[in-house]
Amino acid sequence: MLISALLIKNFVFTKYLGLCVFFGTSKRKETAKGMGVVFTIVVVVAVSMSWVLYQYVLKPFHLDYLQIVVFIGLTSLTVQAVDTVLRKVNPVLFKSFGVFLVLVIANCVVIAVPLLMASNEYNYFETLMLSLGAGGGFLLALYLMSSVRERVELARVPEPFKGLPIAFIVAGQFAMAFLGFSGLQLF
Repeated sequence: MLISALLIKNFVFTKYLGLCVFFGTSKRKETAKGMGVVFTIVVVVAVSMSWVLYQYVLKPFHLDYLQIVVFIGLTSLTVQAVDTVLRKVNPVLFKSFGVFLVLVIANCVVIAVPLLMASNEYNYFETLMLSLGAGGGFLLALYLMSSVRERVELARVPEPFKGLPIAFIVAGQFAMAFLGFSGLQLF
């Protein structure tokens, strides 16, 4: 489950989720690493809380139709807690994220993971591995993209392709490379 979410079904490169934060924070390696770690923490904590609420409140009381609202609320709560802690612990990293930390609240990956967990009826261990894989896959995607974008800044790129156009071209190439894992089956 972990390797599947990390490589085979990477949410960024195979499902194209979370691209707003992906393109926004992948300009520098330090920001990408920090955002990837923060994102992984948020997704693991939010999905763990989502699993508990889904298993012990939503399912027993037949409130499955409230999944999206509850999962978004838990994600918002987790992001706010991480925001507050990060502001106190590492203000430099907090400032480097800018508005992108707040965008984690509405990131498609953070919402997709608990919805996958609920629709597939995963147990807690499977849910934990899925959330770690999704966060690790996002971190991997951010770090790979930031590494290339730092090098592209030094390269002679034609004027029309500078900035975001070349970033989209590189992301497309990464997506094609990650689709090479799609035939891989572990079990």
